Amino acid sequence: MKRRNVQIITVVLALGLVFAVGIGAAATTRVYSLPISGEIEPGLAAFVARGIQLAERNNGIVLLEINTFGGRVDAATEIKDLILKAEVPVIAHVSERAWSAGALIALAAPQIAMAPGSSIGAAEPRPMEEKTVSALKAEFESTAERWGRNRQLAGAMVDADVVVENLAEKGKILTLSAQDALDWNMADLMAGSTHELLAKLGYESYEIVRLTPHWAEQIARFLTNSTVSSLLLTLGFLGLIFEITSPGWGVPGTSGMFALILFFGGRYVTGLAGLEAILLFILGIVLLVLEVTVIPGFGLAGILGLASVITSIILAFGDVQTGLFSLSIAISVSVVAVILLWGRIRQSRLWQRLVLSHEESPEAGYRAPANFGHLVGKKGVALTPLRPAGTAVIDGDRYDVVSEGGFVTGNSSVEVVQTEGTRVVVREIGKE
Repeated sequence: MKRRNVQIITVVLALGLVFAVGIGAAATTRVYSLPISGEIEPGLAAFVARGIQLAERNNGIVLLEINTFGGRVDAATEIKDLILKAEVPVIAHVSERAWSAGALIALAAPQIAMAPGSSIGAAEPRPMEEKTVSALKAEFESTAERWGRNRQLAGAMVDADVVVENLAEKGKILTLSAQDALDWNMADLMAGSTHELLAKLGYESYEIVRLTPHWAEQIARFLTNSTVSSLLLTLGFLGLIFEITSPGWGVPGTSGMFALILFFGGRYVTGLAGLEAILLFILGIVLLVLEVTVIPGFGLAGILGLASVITSIILAFGDVQTGLFSLSIAISVSVVAVILLWGRIRQSRLWQRLVLSHEESPEAGYRAPANFGHLVGKKGVALTPLRPAGTAVIDGDRYDVVSEGGFVTGNSSVEVVQTEGTRVVVREIGKE
């Protein structure tokens, strides 16, 4: 009997222990830490989306560790939208700086923590056009208002014309220190570390899951970097230009095509460019090839080809100004390459097919047809009868001539009345 009671007590204790462990595990919060560093570009948005999805799937929270000088506004706007739509708590921790596009990402988070010595702001757009400033200012203001923050300060981070008494002067973009951000309600707390931050927010039991971009996201981030994108576009154009100067198809053309595949592929993977941009670029190249090799002159096919290529690149960048800027760099470098390689290009097979390079020069034995216009009005003698063609002597030289009308006997005096190239027309003197 006692043995049975001991067994029952043991089972109850075991169940209690399992229940207690379950309760403890349930109380542990998973904190998904996402580094927001380097340049803000479209590849980063895919990484943030994955982190938010993991947090939602496991009922965790998202901690954005921000340290960036900024980057592309369109990428920051996409990340901002992901944060606002998140179904789990999102905390932004500015470890050093959240400038420009990084400031917009931080303002999108419901809670912002500043590390001592950190700063937020400096979101002056480039280029400084009224339309761009107005749009980005509204984006900052509406994002700040979403969580009850000071919209005027958010606008002053973008627009130098916004004046905030004792804080932002006219003509200067606003950047807040950590203490200023707290004093002006643009941040919620000061925390020097992740553990200090979570403790101040009341998370007693937590597990930090530090996410890093996997290899595909890292490649996508690298390829969509603004500098790398411009370089790939330039290398693509240069490769095709070098291929023109080489016989057959070789390394330059293959390298150029590979660079263009990386350019469009990176943007397609990140969702920045759709399949339509790639197909439009291919169509443009096909039209240009047809214009150069098949259709004579430069007409509709060439114009449509150029328009297709330019439009596809702008679509791939997702921004007209950025696309045109990168395209202008690629074209400028390509023009320099063409100038440097002009001698080789003129000797290439493609150039020989496009341009008639054969010259009928005097050195090769060719002579231009004579012009007898200077003979008009001069007199001479018909050496042979003109029926109506024959020979006459004019100014001591023999010429093949044609009579103006009828028959002219030999040794008759004649006068040149008209010339058409090498054709000399004469009239017998004394006859009308």
